[in-house]
Amino acid sequence: MDLGLSGRTYIVTGGSRGLGLATAESLVADGANVVVSSRSQESVDAAVERLGERAVGVAADNAGEDTATALVAVAQEHFGGLHGALVSVGGPPATSVTDTTDQQWRDAFESVFLGGVRLATTVAENLSDGGSIALVLSTSAKAPMPGLAISNGLRPGLAMVAKTLADELGPRGIRVNALLPGRVDTERVQELDALSGDAAATRERVESSIPLRRYGRPEEFGRAAAFLLSPAAGYLTGVSLPVDGGITRAL
Repeated sequence: MDLGLSGRTYIVTGGSRGLGLATAESLVADGANVVVSSRSQESVDAAVERLGERAVGVAADNAGEDTATALVAVAQEHFGGLHGALVSVGGPPATSVTDTTDQQWRDAFESVFLGGVRLATTVAENLSDGGSIALVLSTSAKAPMPGLAISNGLRPGLAMVAKTLADELGPRGIRVNALLPGRVDTERVQELDALSGDAAATRERVESSIPLRRYGRPEEFGRAAAFLLSPAAGYLTGVSLPVDGGITRAL
């Protein structure tokens, strides 16, 4: 199946590892150009080397007020245009509501929520008919996850922003969707499993609750994200797509 990605250009934030890198790899494999970003220059450089000549990298923090504008400028300067973005950020720290400090809420809001909204709206200003934006959220947008109070608080709001933005941008032919990954086998998920003190036992317990009885592979998420961003998904907008092996029990 031809996704129609050849020659198109996408920004991928959080693109140096995990779900962002997996998406960048899928986009490049289908002929797209990518601008990948993360906070670490070393990680960005490693990702660009892995992705090859269709990729350029920028060390930038999603919380930075100038980050979105800078990423758009790089895409336009290096590849001559922009067709969409995957807005992905690292997960906020694991904590309970009662143990979360005001500063932790503020920091996460700046990076996860406001940074994500700023990126989406800035990218949208530079897209034309056929453009596509996807926000990487979490299954916590639909149901709370134990020990992830900050994510539980912010992700549902971002899902509603994405849905609202889909309404606002639809008349311009621009699509906005969200991806809700479940337990995908990334460094972040491995770190969360390890918080229990017995990562192997935690993984076994969680896998038993997933209908497919396993964690997802990053490339499986990457292919789903690439499809959702691509012209092949041209009539999908305002969708929150779980990529979770069936673990979400809500519709």
